Amino acid sequence: MTISTFIALLPALLGLSAVQGQDEQGAVRRVIIQDEVILRIPLRPRFVPPEIEWAEQRGPRCIDTGDIRGATLSGTSHVDFLMFNRGRIRAEFTVDCPALDFYGGFYLKPEDERLCARRDSVHSRVGGSCQIDRFVQLVPRVRR
Repeated sequence: MTISTFIALLPALLGLSAVQGQDEQGAVRRVIIQDEVILRIPLRPRFVPPEIEWAEQRGPRCIDTGDIRGATLSGTSHVDFLMFNRGRIRAEFTVDCPALDFYGGFYLKPEDERLCARRDSVHSRVGGSCQIDRFVQLVPRVRR
């Protein structure tokens, strides 16, 4: 590499280091490796005000990965995705899914820009995966 090439690339390298210094934990990360998209989903602490309960309604077959902003663990057989529009969509796993440790976070490897039930899986960071059986839309209701 010549010195002129290095000097030409210096602003790009400095900009890259500034971007990497920002908050690493709070955002969904997308990595593309040889045409394979891998999403790292950050977990947020589960906080539900005592006066709110979540009612389940029929959910979509697929969700856009660009709309996912985070996730919370709500049980061993499902994960709640926090969406861009402030909604929640629960991913329920198949019956044969072992109780995996998702507390360290998890990864998604969708085939395209959509995460679909009965096609895609949630992969634990410590190994293992569970296929998504269906999505359920969660609607907040005031507890009586």
